[in-house]
Amino acid sequence: MELDFSAKEALDWFLGAPVRILVILFIALVLQRVASRAIMKALSKVADADFIPGERTQATRQRERARTAASVLKSSSKALIGLIAGAMILGELGVDLGPLVASAGVVGFAVGLGAQTIVRDVFSGIIMLVEDQYGVGDQVEVLDVKGKVETVGLRITTIRDRQGTLWYLRNGEILKVGNKSQKARG
Repeated sequence: MELDFSAKEALDWFLGAPVRILVILFIALVLQRVASRAIMKALSKVADADFIPGERTQATRQRERARTAASVLKSSSKALIGLIAGAMILGELGVDLGPLVASAGVVGFAVGLGAQTIVRDVFSGIIMLVEDQYGVGDQVEVLDVKGKVETVGLRITTIRDRQGTLWYLRNGEILKVGNKSQKARG
């Protein structure tokens, strides 16, 4: 068995798919940085704007909501850019994406049935953010955990209790929240 592989063919192959994959990865990283900076810049303007005249506690609350929204938007942009870059890389590797895209509906339905808790967690996270139930930095009591909210995501909220334990709570499981940081509005 003789291998007939010239240096020109090897160079053509290397300058083909591997270089295009590296370019895709580089562009995805640049896009992620740009998106992250744009999100932080836009939401820092929202955090600093004085939309609600009155008490300074409202401005503090507004900054906390902006930080929470920024973390969710950054995670979402990272996932979207990663998904698109992954599909482009699969295309460069010769994977036919047509059947993959066509079967996405069927697979999505099957995954949706199997992943109902994840869907419930994400929808609960969206509703929790829209209703401003709690945000990063709030002192809360959730389920049997009391502590400070460290991160709020679409699916998971993390709370550090007074003993230093970091609790990961699925948003779909949070049925009752006590927020000590929100003052009575009136």
